[in-house]
Order: sequence, then C-alpha cells, then structure tokens
Amino acid sequence: MKLKQYIVLAALAIQSLQFSNAQQKSLVVDINKSTAKINPNMWGVFFEDINMGADGGIYAELIKNRSFEFFRPMMGWKNLGPVKEGNYLILNRQMNSEANPRYLRVAKNSANNNPIGLRNEGFRGMGVKQNNTYEFSLWYRQPAPGISIRVELVDNNGEVIGKTSLKPSQANNQWQYQEVSFTSSKTDPKANLQIWFDGEGTIDVDMISLFPTDTWKGRKKGLRADMVQTLADLKPGFIRFPGGCIVEGFDLSQRFQWKKTVGPIESRQLIVNRWNTEFAHRLTPDYFQTFGLGFYEYFLLAEDLGAEPLPILNCGMACQFNTGEVVPLDQLDEYVQDALDLIEFANGSVNTQWGKLRADMGHPAPFNLKMLGVGNENWGPQYVERLKVFQDALKKYHPEIEIIASSGTDPEGERFEYLDKELRAMKIDIIDEHFYRSPEWFLSNVTRYDNYDSNGPKIFAGEYASHSKNNKKPEYRNNWEAALSEAAFLTGVERNADVVQLASYAPLFAHIDGWQWTPDLIWVDNLNVFVTPSYHVQKMYSTNKGTDVVPFLRDGNNIIGQDNIYGSAVVDKNTNELVLKIINVGESTEQLNIDLKGIKKSQGKAEVTVLQHDDPLAHNEVGKAPSVSPVTSEVNFKGKKLAYTLKSKSVNLIKIKL
Repeated sequence: MKLKQYIVLAALAIQSLQFSNAQQKSLVVDINKSTAKINPNMWGVFFEDINMGADGGIYAELIKNRSFEFFRPMMGWKNLGPVKEGNYLILNRQMNSEANPRYLRVAKNSANNNPIGLRNEGFRGMGVKQNNTYEFSLWYRQPAPGISIRVELVDNNGEVIGKTSLKPSQANNQWQYQEVSFTSSKTDPKANLQIWFDGEGTIDVDMISLFPTDTWKGRKKGLRADMVQTLADLKPGFIRFPGGCIVEGFDLSQRFQWKKTVGPIESRQLIVNRWNTEFAHRLTPDYFQTFGLGFYEYFLLAEDLGAEPLPILNCGMACQFNTGEVVPLDQLDEYVQDALDLIEFANGSVNTQWGKLRADMGHPAPFNLKMLGVGNENWGPQYVERLKVFQDALKKYHPEIEIIASSGTDPEGERFEYLDKELRAMKIDIIDEHFYRSPEWFLSNVTRYDNYDSNGPKIFAGEYASHSKNNKKPEYRNNWEAALSEAAFLTGVERNADVVQLASYAPLFAHIDGWQWTPDLIWVDNLNVFVTPSYHVQKMYSTNKGTDVVPFLRDGNNIIGQDNIYGSAVVDKNTNELVLKIINVGESTEQLNIDLKGIKKSQGKAEVTVLQHDDPLAHNEVGKAPSVSPVTSEVNFKGKKLAYTLKSKSVNLIKIKL
C-alpha cells in the first residue's frame, strides 16, 4: 500500500474516533449529595366524575336511573309487553323524602292478563361476564298485593343469559328491601336487564339495582375491581376527589355537597352532572350523579390504596365559565361549616355527630385527614376574599390541616400572576397549579420550578396533561408524543421536590362510549381497562419515587434538554437503590457514559425499563396489543461507570442497588 493511502486511512480513523467521542455524552450522578427530600406521597391520582368515571365507570352499579330521579323519570327504561294507560305511574313523595322523592307504581288487573315489564339499558349497555354472580335488589311496597317479579338478563341479541324471580311479601303496605342473586351464562358488553310483573295487584318499586359480586375487595354494591386495581398498581401517595369542576357546579344549587353523599344509599340526593351539557358536541343528557360513590367511599378507597385523602370543597363560588354565581360573604358560614364538619367526619371521635355517622357506616377509626382543598380553578379577588374566611376558620379550629388553594385555570397570565402573589402573601400552605398544554409547552417548561422559592408555599401540580393536536379518535390524543413530553417535564418536577410536594395527571378515567374530555390517563369499556402511554410514564415515577433527590449533571449543569436529553435522579434509602430517569425526545440514538459518583461497587448490574416508539402518534387501543408498553432488561457496569445506549424517543428508568 502506498504511503498516501496510509495517510488517508489514518486520517479517516482519527476523524471516526473524534466523531464517536463527540457523540458520547458524559453524565455524572452524585449519590451522596441530597439536594431535596421527597414527599413520600408526592405522586398521586385525581378522580373527577367526568367521562362516566363514577356512574357507568368505577361505581359498579349496572342500572341507569335506578330511582327514577333523572329529569326524565323513565330515561334508561323501556316498556315491555302490551302496556296500557295506568299500568305505570311516576309518583312523588317529596314531603316525606326530599332526597329520593320519585318512585314507580305498577298496577295490573284482570283486564290485562299479558305480562308487562321494563327493560333497563344500563350505561351504554351492561358489561356482564360468564359464570359471574349478579345481585338484583329493590325497595318495594304493595298497596294491593298480588304481583310477583321475574328478572332476566338478556344479551345484545335479546337472548336470556341469566334469570331469577322474587315474591314480594305483603308487609302491611310498608316499604321494604329484598335482594336475589343469579349467574350469567355468557359474557356480553352490551347486556340489558328485563323485569316482568306477573299477576294482579299494585306494587310500588324504587332503587332498582344490579351489581356484580366480584367488586373491589368483595364489598356489596361496591367498586369495579379492575378499575381500582389499575389505580392500586400506581401505588398513589394521595387521591384528590371529587373534582374538579363538579365541585363548583353549573350554579351553586348544583354544587357538590359532601353531606348529601353519605349515609344510606337510598337517602343520597341525586344531582345533574356538570358535564351533562358542557360540550355541545358531546351532549350527555343521561349523565347524573347518584352518589353511590360518595365521600365515605372516597375515603375508604384512599385507605385501600394506602393513599392520603385530599378532598376538595366548594368555596362559595359556582363555575366561573358557567354562571359565576357567588354566595354573599355574610352567608358563607354554611360553606365554612361544611369544611369543619368534614374534618370531624374524617377524624372526629365516634362521640361527635359526624364521627358517629362515619362509625355507623362501618369505620369507627378515623381516616386521618391531613389536607383539604378550598375551591377548584377559581380566580379573582372574589375567590381570595372567600378563601381568607376559610383560612381563618380552619387555622383557628384545625391548624393541623394543610390548606390547598387554587391558582386558577392557567399556569401563566394575568389571573395566575395575581393569584400567585395573593396566595403567597396569605402564606397558604399549598398552591394548586393546573396546566393542560401542548407537548412543546411541557418541553420548554422543564425548568419551571427551578427558581421557585423553596421556603414559600409548596406546589401541587394538581392537574397536568400534554395535549397533542392529533384528534382523529379520542384515544389517539393519548399518544406517545404527549407522554414523552410529560416524562421530560416530570424530571423538572422531581428535581424540585423541595418545592413540588404533590402531582397528578388529569382526567383519570374515560369510558370509550361516554367521554366528554380527552386526553385521559385510563380508558375503559364495559368489560375492559386499557392504559395509555401517559399511564406508564406516571407509573415509572410513582412506583420509583425515592426518598432523596441527588445531582444528575452534564457538564456541571442539570440535564434539561441539551441535545434533546432530560434527566433526574433519586436515591431510595428504604430500598438502598439509585434510580435514574432519562428521556430522549430526539430522533437519534445517543451513547451515554454515566459516572456513578459515590457508589461503593466497582461493578454490578442495573435494571433498565424502557418505553419507546419511533412514531410520535403511537397509542394504545382497547382490544388490541398495546403499541407502547414497558420493556425491562439488565445491563452491566464496570469501574463505577455505566455505558448506556439511549434510544431515540424513549423514556428510560435505570435502577441500581447500592
């Protein structure tokens, strides 16, 4: 080979080496230097009854309009058989039962020998499973005894797939309760229930109900087990409830009042859901709140999940996007008292009024409430002056309770700046910030909390979600582009754990046939649950939160998007682990050289979990294999340095035993 060729080859080799070195990114993590303590309850969930999240969702009741209290009393019901005038009458006993005034009277005589009945359509059908047991129940009385009841579960084709019957007792024309069970012979997502009235006589019926028996923890008339399990898998540190906008109501008469959601189910007062008419393109005239999932059940759910309860109460203001109605300041006492009474319900002795009710409902021990939110997405001086009344009363009677206050609807702008200033001046405990923004916003705001005052009020990132512009189908908005940007943003949240104490995605649930808002963390139909890429991102953080934030640097700086790479690091002193979260939003694979400063091992294994997809519009759909799901493997390291290949468009979780 000629000398000239040697020179060219050598030059190419040097150039190649230089290029390789240029592509390798050097990162340093210092496991011995804690920069912030992490709130053990930092990552949680926010539940609002939107998208059929409660009725038709996590609340396992299969009958829609079970007590005939919808604006149209027979909505959800269809007559069966040759029904004549007078066979069915809606009666109202408001003088005796304000919470549940309406009931149905069924009357049959010898002139109508044919069976008559009712069919209930459920919530976009009834999801039933083969060999599962279902419990049918109702309240009834007999002004003229003689009618018996047959119950049939029918599939989407009208075929009977389960049946039972009951013979009401006479009981001197007094209301009484009866239940019977039966088994389904088939799985069907769109089943209906038929109730036949045989014989002659008159019977009044109310609170007609159908529940599966395989509810969460097997509780009668409880929650849908698969949906709760999906929450349990997140290991949430808190659960914020019941909203959201439903706390405010369209007007104050339709605000959420927790006292009307506790006690016997049949005594809880139904109201229209705020999302019933909110969006003209997604009108849901059958969307009401029965409050079978009430404040007692919320507290119980939090306890089941090992999460702190975080209730939100109305501050004396209706939704400012609707009526903007406010209660006069001199009439605010009722609202403040509701807050004080809720604390008593959660924490009070069984010898107190509301503590006794909690005990009577089955929970003598306190729920150990520590936080309380006053208002949701409220703004302006009208909010501040009402919040101050709450703050004075709560600090006087319950200084142990941390108060969470709203910073409005947006994370920037005039409203936000006004509230942020006022809330800090009030020395409010925790400020609740909400941001529904584009993927670009999330990436550009990774450093949002870097300059917040760690000695000021703490921050609750109470409602966040990256909104992709893709809108072909609702679930398409929960795509990989959105999840990837959220993962990058959350590195900044985690890095500033001394400022941000709590964080939760919103909304939580959406029914594929009954949604109003997208994107959402978890999608369901009547039989299945499927999780989104955003769920997997949230789970990476919530199940690997650690106890201490430690420095994770590139060239002495935080990793905040240099070459499209984002990162944060925590040490978990309980498990003795280092946990790295590294996000690459770029199009190219990167070679990382991670210096494990302070680690005692000279070699070892790292557990690696990766979320990755090349298509930013990739998403998960019900009934199909997930496009985006975590993959776990192991990599070795030597000499206290970890060489790692960072795939394009990926979220990476690296765990190393110390």
